[in-house]
Amino acid sequence: MKSSFELIYDVVKRIPYGKVATYGQVAMLAGNPNWSRVVGYALHVNPDPDTIPCFRVVNRFGEPSKAFAFGGENAQIAMLKAEGVKFIDGRVDMKNYLWNGEIE
Repeated sequence: MKSSFELIYDVVKRIPYGKVATYGQVAMLAGNPNWSRVVGYALHVNPDPDTIPCFRVVNRFGEPSKAFAFGGENAQIAMLKAEGVKFIDGRVDMKNYLWNGEIE
């Protein structure tokens, strides 16, 4: 049986290039809608950031993490912008860049 972190990492690996997901969305897709904080903990200790694109996870308002473990908030913003994700007033344009949960 997979651990909660493994389930979370499996979901995060599926977020397509140029899209974002919320902590709550990842928690729900990983099997427990109450795991939003657990998602944050899991991403903070991401063992393989090259394979598990934790920078694609933002809060429900589209805000990047102030505690992004791999270079800080500005690094997360730069990584998202490099994939073409647009921001409005410091938040991801969720209308256009929120992942629908499907494999694209």
